[in-house]
Amino acid sequence: MSIIKKLQERVSATGLYVFLICMAGLGILLYTNHWSFMHYSPTEWVTIYSLLGAVLILEHFTFQLPPASNKQSMDSSVYLACIFVHGTEIAILILLFNVLIAAIRYRELSWWKHAANFSIYALSIFLSSAVFELSGGTQGGLNDEHFTAYLLALFCYFAVNTVTLGLYFYIAYKGSLNELKKAFLAESLLVYLCTLILSLVLTTLIYHNGILGLLLFLALSMLLSHAFKQLFTMYREIEEKANMDRRTGLYNHSYFENALETELNIAKTQNTPLSLALIDIDDFKKYNDHFGHLKGDQLLGFLGEILKKETSGTNIIVSRYGGEEFTLLMPDHTAEQAYETVNAIRKRLNDSRYEGVEIFPHGCLSFSAGIAQSRIDIYDKSQLVDLADKALYYAKKQGKNIVHTHGSLNELEREVDLGQDIRDIEQQLNLFLYKDINTFKHSKRVFRYAADMSEVLQLGPEDKRRFILGALIHDIGKLEIPWNILNKKEKLSCEEWTMVQAHVMWGKRIIEANERFVDLVPFVELHHERYDGGGYPFGFKGEQIPRLCRMLTIIDSFDAMTTERPYQPTKTFDEAIEELRACSGSQFDPELTAIFIHHVQHKQPAFMDSIEADH
Repeated sequence: MSIIKKLQERVSATGLYVFLICMAGLGILLYTNHWSFMHYSPTEWVTIYSLLGAVLILEHFTFQLPPASNKQSMDSSVYLACIFVHGTEIAILILLFNVLIAAIRYRELSWWKHAANFSIYALSIFLSSAVFELSGGTQGGLNDEHFTAYLLALFCYFAVNTVTLGLYFYIAYKGSLNELKKAFLAESLLVYLCTLILSLVLTTLIYHNGILGLLLFLALSMLLSHAFKQLFTMYREIEEKANMDRRTGLYNHSYFENALETELNIAKTQNTPLSLALIDIDDFKKYNDHFGHLKGDQLLGFLGEILKKETSGTNIIVSRYGGEEFTLLMPDHTAEQAYETVNAIRKRLNDSRYEGVEIFPHGCLSFSAGIAQSRIDIYDKSQLVDLADKALYYAKKQGKNIVHTHGSLNELEREVDLGQDIRDIEQQLNLFLYKDINTFKHSKRVFRYAADMSEVLQLGPEDKRRFILGALIHDIGKLEIPWNILNKKEKLSCEEWTMVQAHVMWGKRIIEANERFVDLVPFVELHHERYDGGGYPFGFKGEQIPRLCRMLTIIDSFDAMTTERPYQPTKTFDEAIEELRACSGSQFDPELTAIFIHHVQHKQPAFMDSIEADH
């Protein structure tokens, strides 16, 4: 489906929803308007104008509650009190006057927004009034015998207001229901609880003291709003101090971690690009040793100012990652766009005059940077950082003062690096030769399957590298399993099987010890997850498991079934294929299973023979 078509569907859905809401609001206005206002006495009009003035004043004195940033007001307490004392018609009339005044004051807003605002509040007022009357509530002063009616009316008002607004944002912006639940329920619950209490207080004051009671209520509400404002300001100041790095004025590591997780979720949900740049000041230690730590801190602050200036007015989040390292988190930036931005900042820094630059090899201030773009198979924020770190490592290796994008090596460089990576991993696997030669041979066979399937799947160079290296090293964690369990002929006990399952977590720790291979962690950690969610260690389901990890699970299981193992019977190739078919959709991804079966049966008979010979 094209982007334009999706946009048309979204706009039409939003427009239809707003139209229906507005029609409901118009219907309520016509239904509740009995033309009684034409016969109101001057006293009644004074009451209406007083209540309208109270609504306008309370709307002016908005406030925010930490940690949310949505503005709140207590005007709803006036509408509720009006329902309890004067009835629905007057409450709707006050709402209508308020919206007409808002339309004149805020002419820049579209007319339909004012109409929708009126309709949502009219629905809340009308339905809560109906609930109040149906549950036995009567107009007039506060009656403690009908307290349940007051509670139900407020709950209805809160529910209608929250649901109608929530549905609008869900349709218009395609947010998730969980996000909406947090945004509307968590942030509004306390305010609506205050609204209930204040509406009951106002009901008593209006009924017994008239306008004087209303003035007392306004004074109390304005003081509360001011107190809430002060509380929010103090919260923001504390939050800012907690999130800022003192030396550079940039966000600190903790803030970056939270922002990265948030932006990754947004990028996945909305299918938008997200890039991360990791920056490291070249030869910073040399500068620190020569001029001292105080001068070094000033250099960090200088770079921080440049990063802030160069990214001002953008949605780029700049943070100090630690030491002389900085991060640029770039929502809506592809890797190519991120490269252009970071490289321009690098050139700007090269041309900046600074005391003591003559000691640097390049004769100027410089940094090296690694850039990585988020991918659909990234399930943990640390993976994106690891990819950027690998790119940074390569930039340093090439002589520094370079920006390198992860996965941008030319074909010859990739082949050289891949060959070296394979040799290094095989050195680690050689440890199995004395402990469990079956695991060694299994890893080599799965590696060969993966190399072959990478061609079938037409993987790009970077995905191919990760897939075949991940296949080669996926069982490295079994080095931690005792020899007697790995080579046990009888069926494993529950405790022993738990230990075998732990090899995925042990393997992850082994991999993380070598920065070059941290991007292989998903293959080590997730190759025993199941498509139906019944696997381990996390119970991931369906597309929660990266696609290539799902393929590795198929390859790994197929080889395990066709290999002689001490604790399971061996299957023939045909039996193993039937087992794959039987478990397609439960243990294995059905699409990838079909691709693998088709390949081993029809596409590569010579390769299949070589695998059988190896068995």
